[in-house]
Amino acid sequence: MKNYLIIGASSGIGKALAQQLADQGYNVYGTFNENSTDISGVSFHRLNVEDDEIDLGFLPDELDGLAYCPGTINLKPFHRIKPDTFRSDYELQVIGAVKVIQSALPRLKKRDVSSIVMFSTIAVQNGFPFHSLVASSKGALEGLTKSLAAEYAPRIRVNCIAPSLTHTPLAARLLSSEEKAEAQASRHPLKKIGSSDDIAAMARFLLTDQSSWISGQVMHVDGGLSTLKV
Repeated sequence: MKNYLIIGASSGIGKALAQQLADQGYNVYGTFNENSTDISGVSFHRLNVEDDEIDLGFLPDELDGLAYCPGTINLKPFHRIKPDTFRSDYELQVIGAVKVIQSALPRLKKRDVSSIVMFSTIAVQNGFPFHSLVASSKGALEGLTKSLAAEYAPRIRVNCIAPSLTHTPLAARLLSSEEKAEAQASRHPLKKIGSSDDIAAMARFLLTDQSSWISGQVMHVDGGLSTLKV
């Protein structure tokens, strides 16, 4: 039976991904920082990715896949963002991913083929105002994805998903009224906001053997916003 680790599995896309993998009968290990949750078939463990040392001792000896889901959506004018805020965001989204992946590597390498999935944002490819903070960190994750995919091929596949605005707790304030939700949906060629399950379905695909010939890719799951003009 395959073993999967979901970092940040208590909410949003990470929670949906953990549920989808558990529903398919995989062994799923999920982490949370502050707020735990309960998903049938998922073993939850507290983990703060900003700790100096990452302890993955709760995992089995072999790991088939890892998804790193923590993130922030902090939209502000660039001139109002202090450099320390950039550092903090980078620490969570990039350094946290580096520490977790390095800690998980021995287990991932014990499988003939394993997979890593990270999460970016459409705002890296498409410039949006007030997105300098999130786009900076996520842009680094896209670079990390391609570098690791090259370094660990063919044994470990590494891919990244770049969503547009999605119905998650992180995005709740941007979709807090029917008017806001309709305005955001209208920006997308498919005229709707994505769900956590939409993004999790792509992550599940990239983690499993269904995507065995895909690595080093940034997959845009964004309602067509990054490529279509309608």
